[in-house]
Amino acid sequence: FTVYGYSYLNFLKFSPWVFVRGTSPAYFRRPPRRVRKMSTQSQPPAAWKAAKPFVNGGLSGMMATCIIQPIDMVKVRIQLGAKGGPLAVGTEIARTEGIGALYKGLSAGLLRQATYTTTRLGVFNVISEDLKARNNGKNLPLWQKAVAGLSAGGIGALVGSPADLTLIRMQADSTLPAEQRRNYKGVGDAFIRIVREDGVAGLFRGAAPTVVRAMSLNMGMLASNDQAKEMIEAAGFEKGGSVAVLGGAFIAGFLASAFSLPFDFIKTRLQKMTPNPDGTMPYKGPIDCAVQTLKNEGPLKFYTGFPTYCIRIAPHVVFTLVFMDMLPKLQKPLGF
Repeated sequence: FTVYGYSYLNFLKFSPWVFVRGTSPAYFRRPPRRVRKMSTQSQPPAAWKAAKPFVNGGLSGMMATCIIQPIDMVKVRIQLGAKGGPLAVGTEIARTEGIGALYKGLSAGLLRQATYTTTRLGVFNVISEDLKARNNGKNLPLWQKAVAGLSAGGIGALVGSPADLTLIRMQADSTLPAEQRRNYKGVGDAFIRIVREDGVAGLFRGAAPTVVRAMSLNMGMLASNDQAKEMIEAAGFEKGGSVAVLGGAFIAGFLASAFSLPFDFIKTRLQKMTPNPDGTMPYKGPIDCAVQTLKNEGPLKFYTGFPTYCIRIAPHVVFTLVFMDMLPKLQKPLGF
């Protein structure tokens, strides 16, 4: 066809647009270039594949902590001697110190999840996948899951111990007499002052019971979660479905609480203790703390605050495991 009396190609040949573009009529006779489509099945980078269980583990724990933090605050106060039930203690904290007091130590709690949970869930995944490869892809026996949980919990607790100590110190500070309060401004201030006053080793005070407690908790949590999901799926429920995920998470939450509370009680006492008037510490270590508690207060003392502890630990476990299952499903359509 023609444009203003010229053929279309001649019109283009002399048009300013052609001169600017630097093209000739031959350009328009070329076959269209093939546009290479991005494959929807492209694999994510190897670095992300290796980091994924660690990143998702940390994110899952941090999201769960934002939900559970007020319950954790009440649990610590009860263990440190607050009178009344969980609801009464929580109400008293909110009334006398403000609603924000229920979230005191949240920054340290998030830091703890970023270190402790990132490590423990990532390490558990790595160990489990390695063991599964050695078992020719078959499901692991319960004892191997328990070993993986114990190992992951111990390594994670060692990495997260400084943040855990900071969290306990910040939550317990307002329970001390006014002259003994440290009045930390935040997690950074707490870290600096602990190092300044107690040295770097002070960040690891109570690390031994923290590691033992984490090993028991993660054995109960991770091993039982995998085992329960496999049993639920074997009963005919959808693999990876909501029944298996939630059922395994609830069972894991209860067993994690039951296994770990005595160790958590000892850990909290050691991390909270302050020197006696003569300068000596109340306890020489975790064993001495356990012996003195058993002798002076009886075995049930180790389960002080169990309802609150279970209410706090079980939901945190449930939320963490559900988020851990959900995140890969959300990432898959995005190519991650």
